[in-house]
Parts: sequence; C-alpha cells; structure tokens
Amino acid sequence: MAVAKNPGTGGTFSADLPALASKEAALGRHRSSFARLVFVIMAKDLRAELRTKEAVNASLAFAVVILILFNFAFDLDDPATRTIVGGLLWLVFAFAGTLVLNRSFARELPNDCLDALVAAPISGAALFLGKALANYVLVLAVELVSLPVFGIFYNVWFPFGQMLVVLALGTWGITVIGTVFSALTVNIRLREVMLPMLTYPMLVPALMAAMVMTAELAAGTAIWNQQTWLKLLVGFDVLYTAAAVALVETVLVG
Repeated sequence: MAVAKNPGTGGTFSADLPALASKEAALGRHRSSFARLVFVIMAKDLRAELRTKEAVNASLAFAVVILILFNFAFDLDDPATRTIVGGLLWLVFAFAGTLVLNRSFARELPNDCLDALVAAPISGAALFLGKALANYVLVLAVELVSLPVFGIFYNVWFPFGQMLVVLALGTWGITVIGTVFSALTVNIRLREVMLPMLTYPMLVPALMAAMVMTAELAAGTAIWNQQTWLKLLVGFDVLYTAAAVALVETVLVG
C-alpha cells in the first residue's frame, strides 16, 4: 500500500484511501441492487397472485372449511380438548399454506417464464428470497384471516402481540421450506402430491414448537416463559434460511 507524508502535520496517510472508498461504495451499491431485485421479484409475485387470487382463495376456503369440520369433530367443552388447540390451528395453517406454496414456481411455467427467470442476470438467492417473501405475505394473510374464525368457533383467544410473534416465526419456517421444495418439484408431473410429502417431514421441529407455544399461550403462559421452544423456532428459521440461500442455485440450475 502506498504511503505518503502529510506536509501539514508530518504524519502519514494512505494513498489507497480513494480506492478503498470506491470499493465500499461499490459494495453498498451491490447490496442496494440485491435488495431491489428481491423487492422486484416479491412485487411481481404478489401482483400476479392478487390479479387471479387462485391460491389465496383456495387456501382461505380450505382453512375455513377445515376449521368448521374440526369444530364439529371435537368436544370443546372437554378440558383435554383445549390442550390440543395449538395442534389443530397449525395443522390447518400447514395444509392451507401448501396450496399457496405450490403455486410459487408453477405459475412461471407457462410461456417458459421460469427459464427466463433462471437465465436473467439475477442471483438465485435474490430470486429465492423474493419468492419466499411473497409467499410469506400471502400465507400470513391467510392465517390472520383464519385466526379470528378459529377464535369464534373454538372460543379461544390469544394475546395478539405474542401470537403475532409465533405466527411470524412459524410461518417463515413453513415458507422457507415450502419455497425450496416448490422449486425442486416444479417440473414433476405430480408436484401437488410431492410437495406436501417432502415438506411436512422437514417442518416437524418448527410445527412442534409453534403448536406447543400456541397451546401455552391459550393456557395463559407468555412466550417469554417458553425460551426453549422460542429458541428452537428461531434457530430453525435461521438455519434453514441460510441453507436454502446457499443451495437454491443448485436447485434451480441443477
């Protein structure tokens, strides 16, 4: 590194400072460009879904129907039944979310749009995160609409702020795994069958944590007193998000 004398103070300064500043500015532009690409992909998917509402309408209708059937299937006056409300709620969320996730990459198949996306000058990580965030918004919207229906039918209410934390963490785990396997199964003829078969076994830790935390919230226990399950859910999200971002290029390109 070239070093020159500062004639005013007798000290030294680096002649490479402008180059370092230029590199930092380039890095900042790269990060800004990456975030913009993620936002563009997310906005595209949201616009495409809101234009047709195929997946959202099917997912919401499925969730409401299952909640109604569960309402007739279980005796809610039995105290033992009250302990499984978390399991019932997250089973509905997991099944309904699959209907949204299944369309994530399948909507790109007509007119070879998926090939164009893969060939576009965009990283696989940006493509994955954009689609995952769009799916996250759609699945979370279905859950937020289904939650009051669940409360009315089952007479079970949760602290909204704490339940929102559980919903945010649990839904991101469902979305990350579902988006990865949606890309993996997009060219399979029976992708509607294969996606749940691959997704649900991977989701066991996240669903288990979310179910237990939801049941404890219904019993009056705050999530801050459920540190083990909370850490498990956060760790699951971080681990699988990092793995998905690292491997999505291989999944898309093969």
